[in-house]
Amino acid sequence: MRFRDKVAVVTGAGQGIGEAYARALAAEGAQVVVAEINEEQGTRVAKDLPSGLFTRVDVADPASCEAMAAAAVEQFGRIDYLVNNAAIFGGMRRDTLCSVDLDYLDRFLKVNLLGALHVTRAVIPHMPDGGAIVNQSSTAAWMGGGYYGLAKAGINSLTASLAAELGSRGIRVNGIAPGPTDTEATRGIVPEEYRGAMVQQLALKRLGTPEDMAGTVLFLLSDAAAWLTGQVVSVDGGQIVRL
Repeated sequence: MRFRDKVAVVTGAGQGIGEAYARALAAEGAQVVVAEINEEQGTRVAKDLPSGLFTRVDVADPASCEAMAAAAVEQFGRIDYLVNNAAIFGGMRRDTLCSVDLDYLDRFLKVNLLGALHVTRAVIPHMPDGGAIVNQSSTAAWMGGGYYGLAKAGINSLTASLAAELGSRGIRVNGIAPGPTDTEATRGIVPEEYRGAMVQQLALKRLGTPEDMAGTVLFLLSDAAAWLTGQVVSVDGGQIVRL
């Protein structure tokens, strides 16, 4: 129960990896704010947690992020941890950087990159010294992954910059970069006939699961990582090797 009496905000926690993060934190005692744009999914997850609160948020909108943080503080009094997980992924368009509609790209980057900054700015006034933040990156950041990879490479840079900026308050900022993970969103984007070839490229011959990611997030938020900040940890079955 590493997080007993602590308050954690998880964005995009209504399904997939974000839901796994919320459930894992709750299982170790945290009071969890399920910050989600989809009201049906967010409400479902929050109601299933011992001490959960659903708050609708559009991370691309700074005012929405401020309202979410205020609701969390009204309910729980403070925010100890933040997991910036929300992103456009399921149903993502498969366009190239040179062909993607610019209005779509603008919305995409506001959610997948600036969203993490908007939520962080809204949360840190309510975060005591010694808090911790985890940003959701992706192995696509190192793979030339089009505009999705562009956004996630930006998340890596944002993680390092926020770690330097907030370190004087004892607030740690790290990232997690999932590799190919078996979620509904991934199944919708990657056709079944390509998944076998994807697995064969991994050192560990299986897709990841949301639970594989959750253990690393719990570690990064916990006191066991008390002197670890500004890092992005790949949890990817050996997909990316950085020497």
